[in-house]
Amino acid sequence: MARTIAKDYDEKRVRILKTAASLFAREGFARASMNQLAKECGISKANVYHYYDGKDALLFDILATYLSELRDRVCDLPLEGKSAAEKLRMIVCETLLAYEGMDNEHKIQTEGIPLLPPDQQEVLRGYQRDMVNLLADVLEELAPGVFAGDKRKLRAATMSVFGMLNWFYMWNSAANDAAREDYADLVAKLTLNGIKGL
Repeated sequence: MARTIAKDYDEKRVRILKTAASLFAREGFARASMNQLAKECGISKANVYHYYDGKDALLFDILATYLSELRDRVCDLPLEGKSAAEKLRMIVCETLLAYEGMDNEHKIQTEGIPLLPPDQQEVLRGYQRDMVNLLADVLEELAPGVFAGDKRKLRAATMSVFGMLNWFYMWNSAANDAAREDYADLVAKLTLNGIKGL
């Protein structure tokens, strides 16, 4: 007879993911153990293995959950009918707001993605690529002709915007929504004015 799924299965899974993200960010993926995770979750190691067959599965689910939700939140913004400047402001602001409370997940991206199998890396990089392409399209719309088919220049400009957002995450992770929105305005204005000089 098949084992039934507990009513709180999803809730427990999310708790395991959040705890694992915290553990991996604090200890590093290589040093963290399933024993530590079970202890920090307040459950048995066998119970952790009921949800995940190992650290790699946990790492992929942490990053896939984080990046797919971030991608959906940013790429599903109602941008139609907005000016390029409005689109930029909306994307920048939504990204900063989405980063709130996700410090651990954000931190383990850099270390974690290269540790996963190529097919899983491609899934995760696909989520990132969708956001990069969205912003790149808006930058091209903001400054028609500036990039003139120069994909390297466009990518450098696009990643520079994300670099500013990541700087804010690293140094102001406790900022409230108002501070994030203020910084979004700053980034949008810097980008709008700076891109014209390219």
